[in-house]
Amino acid sequence: MVRLAACCVFFSLPLLAAPRIEVSFHREARATAADGRVIVIISKSMRGEPRFQAAWGIQTQQLFGLTVDGLRPGEVATLDASAPGYPLRSLKDLPPGVYNLQAVLHLYETFHRGGHTLKLPMDNGEGQHWNTSPGNLISKPMQVTVGADSVVKVEMTGVIPPIKPPPDTKYVRRMRIESKLLSKFWGRPMHLGAIVLVPEGFDEHPRRHYPVAFLQGHFPSSLSRFRETPPEPGLEGIAKARADTAYRFYQEWTSGRLPKMLIVETQHPTPYYDDSYGVNTANSGPYGDALTQELYPALEKKFRAIGEPWARVLFGGSTGGWMTLAQQIFYPEYFGGAWGFCPDPVDFHAFQLINVYQDRNAFFDEGPWLRIPKPLGRLPDGHTLTTMEDFTRSEFVIGSHGRSGGQMDAFHATFGPAGPDGYPAPLWDSETGRINAEVAKYWTERYDLTAILSRDWARLGPKLIGKIHVTMGTKDTFYLDAATHGMEDFLESTKLPGKGPYYGGSFQYGDNKPHCWAGDIPEGQTIEMYYLPIFAAHMRKMAPAGADTESWR
Repeated sequence: MVRLAACCVFFSLPLLAAPRIEVSFHREARATAADGRVIVIISKSMRGEPRFQAAWGIQTQQLFGLTVDGLRPGEVATLDASAPGYPLRSLKDLPPGVYNLQAVLHLYETFHRGGHTLKLPMDNGEGQHWNTSPGNLISKPMQVTVGADSVVKVEMTGVIPPIKPPPDTKYVRRMRIESKLLSKFWGRPMHLGAIVLVPEGFDEHPRRHYPVAFLQGHFPSSLSRFRETPPEPGLEGIAKARADTAYRFYQEWTSGRLPKMLIVETQHPTPYYDDSYGVNTANSGPYGDALTQELYPALEKKFRAIGEPWARVLFGGSTGGWMTLAQQIFYPEYFGGAWGFCPDPVDFHAFQLINVYQDRNAFFDEGPWLRIPKPLGRLPDGHTLTTMEDFTRSEFVIGSHGRSGGQMDAFHATFGPAGPDGYPAPLWDSETGRINAEVAKYWTERYDLTAILSRDWARLGPKLIGKIHVTMGTKDTFYLDAATHGMEDFLESTKLPGKGPYYGGSFQYGDNKPHCWAGDIPEGQTIEMYYLPIFAAHMRKMAPAGADTESWR
């Protein structure tokens, strides 16, 4: 009887109370219904806007997310204990207290593709950032007191304004085209853009043609390492050093001391990320073909490029490093050389700390009794930056179905197939970390660059001799050095009898250097200042007999 009574008392306990957050938007902010993701940021800092305080890693503030479909002006979207959160997983875990709170509605557009209806965020000139994307609705930051059963009402009355494109200058030009290939894939107009740095004398010598150095990377809004005006008075520290170096690049560029070529940064954001990784994919479309068949030819015509493979090189770091190497490998005869700095994983045996070929879980190294969390990154002092599980969780809160615009979702969208619902089929489950073996096979067969080189070397090798150059820090922040060693091991093996031709490129490692080490660049020089003479020498070496290798120098 006693045991029965105790049992009954236990099951009659009420569920833990949780606060609710009721979010709406005012008709003056948007007059029509909206699809998207409501993201609520709760900050312990009473200064500034919480939307700029959301991050991954230990300094982040709290996020909660909820997808809405057809939310009308004045209608309430309620985030309760079931709304996913990061780092706290539920509102019921939020301690009572006073917080700085802000809400954002990250808008989705409807696409009809391959028999599926997809709702995805279009880039609006910001490079796929939910907290700054023009058109998104925002509330004013508000100080709120939250208790165990509080109801917090939030109204979004503001709209993030459009981004005004900077004007062209004597040296920095812009262009934008509609891509027929991408528009067909997405069923709506899709555009590609570029920022072009033209050399001194470009306008004065209309018959002169130039080689091109394609700088690959995340979405650029400007040429961040080039400035045409002296640094502002009062700058200090890192900001002053960067401004000084960018202005020094301008001085070197206009003095004639650097080779005269075009430097091109490409703008190719997708509905999943701030760039496409420059290859054809199931989820984002034929970006590799669109770039090499549409944008680059149009750009070379407009800006009087030489337009020959020997006069095109690629360079870039991190995401841009992977894209640099991938474009050279996928289009081996289109480009004449690639310098990939600290590239994203080029060998999926070491996809950061995941072995895509063998591991069963992306979050943990697993033994018979113990599971050890996989770090995603490390600080210079060796401390963990964040874990794979935490990073994945933060992206899921910002957007389900791969819609966060974050790095892991970008990998899923780029390297993976489309799922049964039309959204990217993820390599691992966002809740458990369990790896899907079929998706893993898809990744390795199509986008493991080392595996592709090994499998197809008889075809690719003769076209890539002397073209692959890689730099990597031995203490890369995101554990990318192991994958680079894997690629180097294969390419160096082409020197062995019967394995050739020898690749004839280079790998350079910075001892104890972190992510984005790009070589022993002297202090006060930009990457461009250091590498342009190297590119020019390489182009002269690769040029066929009779090519103009002098006028642009």
